[in-house]
Amino acid sequence: MRQSKLFGQTLRENPKDETSVNARLLERGGFVYKNSAGVYSYLPLGWRVLGKIAGIIRKEMNAIGGQEMFMPALVEKKYLDATGRWDVPVGFEVKGKNEKTADFVLGWTHEEVLTAIAKRYISSYKDLPFGAYQIQTKFRNEPRAKSGLLRGREFMMKDLYSFHSSEEDFKNYYAIVKEAYFKIFEQCGLKSFYTVAAGGNFTSSNTHEFQVLSQVGEDKILLCLKCEYAENKEISKLGDGDKCPKCGGKIKIENAIEVGNIFPLGEKYSSAFNLQFIDSRGKKENVVMGSYGIGLGRVIGTAVEVYHDDQGIIWPKNIAPFQIHLIELSAKDNLAVKKQAEKIYEIFADKGVEILYDDRADKTAGEKFADADLIGIPLRIVISAKTLENNSIELKKRNKKAVKLIKISDVESII
Repeated sequence: MRQSKLFGQTLRENPKDETSVNARLLERGGFVYKNSAGVYSYLPLGWRVLGKIAGIIRKEMNAIGGQEMFMPALVEKKYLDATGRWDVPVGFEVKGKNEKTADFVLGWTHEEVLTAIAKRYISSYKDLPFGAYQIQTKFRNEPRAKSGLLRGREFMMKDLYSFHSSEEDFKNYYAIVKEAYFKIFEQCGLKSFYTVAAGGNFTSSNTHEFQVLSQVGEDKILLCLKCEYAENKEISKLGDGDKCPKCGGKIKIENAIEVGNIFPLGEKYSSAFNLQFIDSRGKKENVVMGSYGIGLGRVIGTAVEVYHDDQGIIWPKNIAPFQIHLIELSAKDNLAVKKQAEKIYEIFADKGVEILYDDRADKTAGEKFADADLIGIPLRIVISAKTLENNSIELKKRNKKAVKLIKISDVESII
């Protein structure tokens, strides 16, 4: 990608109405555009990051038998009425101009919708278990829409729902999803902690959150420094300095950001929709269900909060918009530098390497370096008249200060 053609430009100053690090850097870097409080457009750079995260999620969900599907964003009132959740003050109600009452809501979750769908296709224990997931836009009437991508009114979420013939089968799958989530967050560069939490508007049972430590996190968790057992402060009876109930280690209270959650739903939704199956003995039973969510935008926001410095973002390599940022520094009449930069760009592009080439003729070296640090691509390559004199290019990792030279003839070794 040539940077001269990239839609979305960097900003020198922080947006005046943003206070969080992730919002400031993502807007300044040209990743997102703020349309209104809690509502953002993803510009090409941001959409590439979102796509990387979605790809990681799909890989791990497919690996545990998840089947991707897509459900409507418009959810009819009858679905939420069945579980008593129509009046939960979370969703945005939708009605036509000539209608007096709202019969739809913009989907803030899809347990009811998929349970109703499953009712058509599940009749026997032989139809179970199965898991279906989607990556879909969610809408929640968030009164505290702030902190950039960490708390929004419109956001992208992966929601997986599983259906089982027994509590035992559900528990086995719950453990499998737990491990898949650890893999997802690790590949996104995030260390997550499996945290006991409340069920909120989804279930009366205790649930589990995946929390990432951060000073800006709105959640407080009680974390064992030895075995990593954790509880959300909202439900915990533990205190700072207490002994861990699992291993006896020391408990410490930490600020954290929730990036994912998993819910044991039991028979709450299957009972409401009369979703039953005939077991091997010929007896009718309710289906046992689970729900598992990951906020993609929240993963982006968390990564920026964790990985940044005074100059900008430092993307973990698996979710970076590009892997290499090639910067050409030449006087307007130095065609040799331009020609060599084009050649290097073509080498990487032909090999399928994701490369952003800063070919902008109207920017100074200082402006190009500042933008590179702000955007935060893992590896920077610089070619200039000075490096070309030695038949070399300059390499610098975004998370390191050291700069080294390598011969142009060895450029393919970077791949």
